[in-house]
This record gives sequence, structure tokens and C-alpha cells, in this order.
Amino acid sequence: MINRELIRTKIVQLTYAYYQNGNQNLENAEKELLFSLDKAHDLYNYLLDLIVSINKVARQRTDILQARYERGEGEKPSLRFVNNKFALQLSENTTLNTWRETQRQTWEDDIATVRKILEAIEASEMFREYMAAEEEPSYLVDRDLWRRIYKTFIVGNEDLDTLLEDKSLYWNDDKTVIDTFVIKTIKKFEENKGAEQELLPAYKDLDDRDFALKLFNCAIHNADEYQQYMTTTSRNWDFSRLAYMDIVIMQIAIAEMLNFPAIPVSVTINEYVDLAKEYSTPKSWRYINGMLDAIARFLSESGKMLKPMPENRKEARQ
Repeated sequence: MINRELIRTKIVQLTYAYYQNGNQNLENAEKELLFSLDKAHDLYNYLLDLIVSINKVARQRTDILQARYERGEGEKPSLRFVNNKFALQLSENTTLNTWRETQRQTWEDDIATVRKILEAIEASEMFREYMAAEEEPSYLVDRDLWRRIYKTFIVGNEDLDTLLEDKSLYWNDDKTVIDTFVIKTIKKFEENKGAEQELLPAYKDLDDRDFALKLFNCAIHNADEYQQYMTTTSRNWDFSRLAYMDIVIMQIAIAEMLNFPAIPVSVTINEYVDLAKEYSTPKSWRYINGMLDAIARFLSESGKMLKPMPENRKEARQ
């Protein structure tokens, strides 16, 4: 589940913190990196569990309405939403339930937030259309409903984002990436797999974990060398006039260019330019784009980097 984009983001954050905290113990910093990546996987499971919790609250409300109906009060409630085939399958998922048993915090602790999201869902046109349909919904219809609910009411939900950030400092900035994984997971669910439907593992394979540790170590251990490449490429370099985050971003980008021959130079530059847009000053990304291109050409021409340079690399996307 954890991809290179998320790993790069974590390494930029933790490398910056490493220097800001006075060059803390590197072994502890490595543990912090791996722990933060594990917490990203927890967020993935926690957001899947939010779907289960919303369905649970909806069922509790429906049970109350059913009891009133049986007493002769009100109309018989529809069970269509609470019996949504995808939501029920997810609630029975073996992997998710095993994960839940290891957690101290649950959505029961923030039930008001769950209810607020459910109320927004119930007030929506997509919900009314789903409930008003005459035919019994298929599994695919039920699954697609939750895909649309997630994209509409959970992605970009500022109140939810704030709540999650308050729960864990490690979840700052993670949700946008993790949302994409949750949506992919919903789309992958198959009815015939029942409770054994596979969820995404923390790492697709050990290569990504090794990538994270190697990139972080190379960026820290070779900092002086990499910063020398920066000064060599820019004769009038003045570190005091740069945002320190710019230096960190370029330092890690150089580490990636030199130590991972299978990753194209253009991919590396574009990824770190995007990180500059997110974490540094508004003008930094253009400067970093030009500097990394110049540094890459210097490394190639001096024989320090053996992978090919693109002949006409397009400026990083805006």
C-alpha cells in the first residue's frame, strides 16, 4: 500500500525534523521513519473502518425506527442502506477485524463525527435515489454507492481531516494519499471473496521498505558531499538566502539520483519539485526545478551518475 510518493514525503519531513532537532540519533530517526509509515497503514484501515461505523450507526437508527413501527408509531423503515452488501462484507472482513482488535482508539470515541457524516449522506440526492429505486440493488450497485459516498463525503472533509490530524501527528498530510488507496480497495472488492477479501498490505514488497531506509540514510550520511554539488553547480550559492526546506529537498533528490539507478532522472526531479510546491515557499519549486536539472547534468558529465539524462526534459508540471 505504501508507495514511493508517500515514502518521499515522509523522508522530506523527517530529514527536515532531524536537522531542526540538532542531528538526533540516526538509529532513532530510522525507527521514527518506519513507525510513521506503519501509522500511514493504520490510517488506511481506520478509514475503511469508518465505513463500517457509519453503517453501524445507520443500523442503530433503523432499529429504533423499526421498534417504533412495531409499536404502531411511524412508517416501516427501509433496510436497503443498512443491508448494503458491500458494507456488510467489509464489516465481516477478517483482516480489518484483526487489525481493529489491536487498536486502542475506535470510531466509538468520535461517534458525533460519524453521525454527522451519516446525516450528510442521508440528505444527499445519491442517497435518495438509491433508497427510492424499485429493484433490489446488486452487489455492484451497493459497492459503487460506497465508492461515491467516500469520494463525496470523506475525501476533502475538512472536519474529518482535522480530527485525524489531532489523533496522530503522523497522519498530517497523509489522508490525501491514503484516500486514493481506500477508493482503490473499494473498487477491488468482489462478492465471492466474502470475509477473506484481501486488503492492501503495509508494503507491496520489501523493496519499498528498503528504498525508504536506503534513501534516508544516503541523504543524511552524504549531506556534505551533496551540498557541495549544489555549490559547485551554482557559484553564487548563498545558503542563508534559501529556505532550509529547499536544501533538504535537493539533498534527498540528489541521494535518489545517485543511489537508485532504476529511477529515471526526470521522475526524481518531478517528484521533488512537487514536494517543494507542497512544503516550501511559493517560488521554491521553480528554483529547485532548474537547480536539480543543472545538478543532474553536472553529475552525469562528471561521471558521478551513470544513468542517462533526458535530452529535452520538460519543465516540471505546474
